[in-house]
Amino acid sequence: MDIYTIIFLALAVFIFVRLRAVLGQRTGNERPPFDRTARNAVQGVPDSNVMPVPGKLIDPGTPSQTVDVAPMADRWKGLTEPGTALARGLDAIVAQDSSFDPRHFISGARSAYEMIVLAFANGDRRALRDLLSSDVYDSFEAVIKDRERHEQKTETRFVSIDKAELVGADLRDRTAQLTVRFVSQMVSVTRDKAGAIVDGNPDKVADITDIWTFARDITSRDPNWKLVGTGSH
Repeated sequence: MDIYTIIFLALAVFIFVRLRAVLGQRTGNERPPFDRTARNAVQGVPDSNVMPVPGKLIDPGTPSQTVDVAPMADRWKGLTEPGTALARGLDAIVAQDSSFDPRHFISGARSAYEMIVLAFANGDRRALRDLLSSDVYDSFEAVIKDRERHEQKTETRFVSIDKAELVGADLRDRTAQLTVRFVSQMVSVTRDKAGAIVDGNPDKVADITDIWTFARDITSRDPNWKLVGTGSH
């Protein structure tokens, strides 16, 4: 190998090294790599390799949170109109007890109403004690004692409960109070020990409207509501 060959080889190696050094560096002015998905998105062309998903886009700048599907205006639809005192009261209770469901409550209140009326007629103190506040229980028991003292018995039969509707809701400290109007039909009669009628009519269906208030400590593990007030209309 002569001297000229060695020089040409050295020169070729030098040029190769210099070209690789330049081509292997990024200056920041290069074009970005080809992105078919990005191009199609800009042009409005669907990408066959991207699976479309249903739903709405979430703003990445907004923290994730659980949102009610139903508009707030329809929250108590069928129970009351938005902005009423009843609606505000229900909102206050739900804000402190997310498990509260007024529709479920009304269903339970109907059952409690019938149980209490029949227990009162039969003088069933045990059943009443579980369903009434102490003040209301004392009032009911006083009437039961008076009947017993006069040896009277009351017979009550429900024909129907035509309506049970919320008319009031309130949150006082930890205590939620709900007022329900019951419209019912029942037959009731009170007899003395000889069987003579003292009050009522066994052959007449009476229309009864009762307004009862139930209460519950929303911080308590006890899910039961108790009757705290009674009235009629």
